[in-house]
Amino acid sequence: MSNEVVLIEKELSYTIMQAAFEVHNTLGPGFPEKIYEEAMARELSTRGVEIERQKQVIVYYKGEPLGEFFLDNVANKRVILEYKAVSEIARIHEQQALSYLKVTGLELAIVINFGAGRVQSSRVVYTKGKGKIPPRLSRPRLIDENR
Repeated sequence: MSNEVVLIEKELSYTIMQAAFEVHNTLGPGFPEKIYEEAMARELSTRGVEIERQKQVIVYYKGEPLGEFFLDNVANKRVILEYKAVSEIARIHEQQALSYLKVTGLELAIVINFGAGRVQSSRVVYTKGKGKIPPRLSRPRLIDENR
């Protein structure tokens, strides 16, 4: 058996982080999250990454709509990007990203913090029960404007 760790979305993650470093080097810390979200959308677009901004997710509980939330960005329909402008990434930011993964069925979220002196990031992976939604959650519907 190999102990090799497989990095989910390795190339896309690398491109995302290159963009994050470029945005932070250009803007620096101190702006609201929305400014970094806009800059990342532009930077990722120039790098050939498709970005869905403020992606609406409707959560269902026992088959009934419970509420909605919005993902900051989804890159290439595969990676959730959550932007922060805080002094440091907190455990609650990672837990929030994990919850987003659980309800969307995606496997990778990257929390990127632009609020510190250097870019901070945290990869959050959810592969448990791949293809299955935990029984306490219903699969949300990602709203697709292109339908």
